[in-house]
Amino acid sequence: MRSSRIHSFTALAVLLIAILPHVRGRATTPASKLGVKSLLSPFSTALETLQKQLGYTFKSIDLLRRAMTHASFSEENNKAFGILGASLIETSVSFHLLSKDVDVSPKELNRRLSQITNVESSCAVDGVRLGLHKVVRVSPKTNSSAPAVVCGAFRAIFGAIAIDTGKSDDAGNVFWNLHGGDLRVAVAL
Repeated sequence: MRSSRIHSFTALAVLLIAILPHVRGRATTPASKLGVKSLLSPFSTALETLQKQLGYTFKSIDLLRRAMTHASFSEENNKAFGILGASLIETSVSFHLLSKDVDVSPKELNRRLSQITNVESSCAVDGVRLGLHKVVRVSPKTNSSAPAVVCGAFRAIFGAIAIDTGKSDDAGNVFWNLHGGDLRVAVAL
């Protein structure tokens, strides 16, 4: 009887060892590649769509999830990512302006930075174009279409990308890809 138990245990252990890598591989494969879209939540589906729009796939989707979470929804929210993202956008715009014209006046540089960081006329417009007002998670009492909410989510994306890659330039590149690399488009919004 004892020998039978040992053989059963051994057979079970070998079976688990044989199938575990396949089960583990399936667990890490995105559901969309497995053809299991019905298992994804609407929020997860929206994050997958957003990554395609950005032209960037997150190594850690939790960073994008946090970037799309407003402070009214959770204590784990996008505020810090938004601060980082705003700084990255300003740095990227400043770098591009100065690369094209090292003699740009400080007044002109500040004017262009003010334009691009303006909540109502720039980053909220970019965020709405990406559909962030439909993706960002907010409390029931918060308007997800409010310019400050959409702009915060837009900025937070770039902070999340920088953290995901460990490189601020990668976040700047995604920003410029969204604007077609044209500084005039970026600051005209």
